This record gives sequence, C-alpha cells and structure tokens, in this order.
Amino acid sequence: MAYWLMKSNPKFFSIHDLQRLGTDSWDGVRNYRARNFMRDDMKVGDQVFFYHSSARPSGVAGIMTVSQAGYPDPTQFHPEHRHYDPIATEEEPRWYMVDLTFEQAFTEVLPLSALKFLPALEDSLLLRKGCEQLTVIPLEPKHWHAIMNMAETLELLPEHTD
Repeated sequence: MAYWLMKSNPKFFSIHDLQRLGTDSWDGVRNYRARNFMRDDMKVGDQVFFYHSSARPSGVAGIMTVSQAGYPDPTQFHPEHRHYDPIATEEEPRWYMVDLTFEQAFTEVLPLSALKFLPALEDSLLLRKGCEQLTVIPLEPKHWHAIMNMAETLELLPEHTD
C-alpha cells in the first residue's frame, strides 16, 4: 500500500461532499506530474489524505482510499466540459483520474501551518518549494504516520462508534 495527499478547493469539492457521495472520481487534473502519479502509481487500497486547498485554513481534512486505479478522464473528450482537451483522443488519452472512497473526516482541518513544524515532513513534496500547486502528492510512510500522529494528538480523529 502507498500513501498520498490530494488537494481540492472545498468551494468546489470538499471532504464532506465525498462523505455524502461515498465514492467519486477525481477528475479534471491537468498537471502532467499529478496525472502520471494517478495513471502509473496509484493502486486500489492506497490511503489518501484529503487536503483542502485555497481555504482558511488550508490543510488535511480527512482520509479516503483509492477504490479504482487510474483510467482515462472522460471530461477531456467533451467540448462542452470545462476540462476539455482538444488534443486528447479516446485512442490516445492525455488525462487520467482515479476513484476515491470516503473513510473519515477530521473534526477540524489539520492546518498546513501546523504541518510545517513536523520534522518528518521536511523532505516531503507537500512542503517543498515549487510543489505548492501539485494536486497529487506521494507520501512516504513516515510522512503519513507523522500526520496521523499529529491528528491523534490534536484529537481531530472522530470517535468510532460500533
């Protein structure tokens, strides 16, 4: 299993939207590096932090799981869609997406301002200059566990009732 962080502006799609839907596709990514991660590396069962970007505060809002590995994003083929790409063809798609399933929402967003103080994240793409706009970020196990430990310490994980 691999670990990831995926960013979305909560004005357009939030952890609570995914919670309501249960499972949804992560379409519209138009960055080659992020596309390559989804197309080539993300596998069913991988764990993903849902990150609210361009928000106050920006930060980790919850957890989701990859439920469908990378496949061509159909929005690239439809001229009426805002993610249309006139160069893409069904024979040679340019853009890919994955399906994600909701796991849990944090009780509050774990802000980027707090994550910046985690020594384990110093070498992560999340904090690397020049990677701010990257919407799909691979995480090493140490990154995942450091973020989870901080969320537990700050009591941001919801109580499980069985």
